[in-house]
Amino acid sequence: QVQLVESGGGLVQAGVSLRLSCAASGGTFSSYAMAWFRQAPGKEREFVAAISRSGSNTDYAESVKGRFTISKDNLKNTMYLQMNSLKPDDTAVYYCASKPTYSSAYYYDDDQYNYWGQGVQVTVSS
Repeated sequence: QVQLVESGGGLVQAGVSLRLSCAASGGTFSSYAMAWFRQAPGKEREFVAAISRSGSNTDYAESVKGRFTISKDNLKNTMYLQMNSLKPDDTAVYYCASKPTYSSAYYYDDDQYNYWGQGVQVTVSS
């Protein structure tokens, strides 16, 4: 059974940085395409960033492009989301997700992912 555990969230002021981590156990981490999603109060869950199984291919939502960086350490079984220049609109619960795959693809839709973490709160004050 694959388990994903997010950490690194918190309450910060606008303009600062945070790094989220998603530690995986069970399964073969290097075979997972992975992603970060987020859900703000009263809103639907939305795509933030995705990464291929090798970590060589990435993509981002327009709202975070240039500020967030997704990465994946297959030796440490951990995925990261480096968030810079945080804005109040980034306030949300952030979820990591994984999908076993043989391809180099990444995926944008949450229904394409098989495993999810419990989420971590990120609150950005103005």
